[in-house]
Amino acid sequence: MQLVELRPSRPIPIRITPLIDVVFILLVFFMLTSRLLPVDHLELANNTDGRSTVTGEPLPLLTVTKGGDVMWQERNLPVSDLLPALRNAGITEVNLTTAPDTQLSLFTATLGELSQSGIQAHWQRATKESP
Repeated sequence: MQLVELRPSRPIPIRITPLIDVVFILLVFFMLTSRLLPVDHLELANNTDGRSTVTGEPLPLLTVTKGGDVMWQERNLPVSDLLPALRNAGITEVNLTTAPDTQLSLFTATLGELSQSGIQAHWQRATKESP
């Protein structure tokens, strides 16, 4: 008498439906538990620990306006006019800030132009009182 049935010679198919369910459950779990960073912020290093606190001439402050121009010495200049003016003044390092309603893309474009022209820009957080 045979108590165990013989296995069929053909392979047993793997059912995919439970695997797909598990993958979707994991996907939902990781989507709900992960923390997404906001895309409207740009993290910049503003490390000034190595600088000395000796008094000297302050760095010029450049403010990117809502229209994309840069305010420097009470004048609004497009970036194309600003770069030669900074070079002629012998300025190689500036503080860069934005007006409160300036778009991030205008700030990053200005920062990139300054960097490409060899001017080191230090980011300064915009406040409500900024011009």
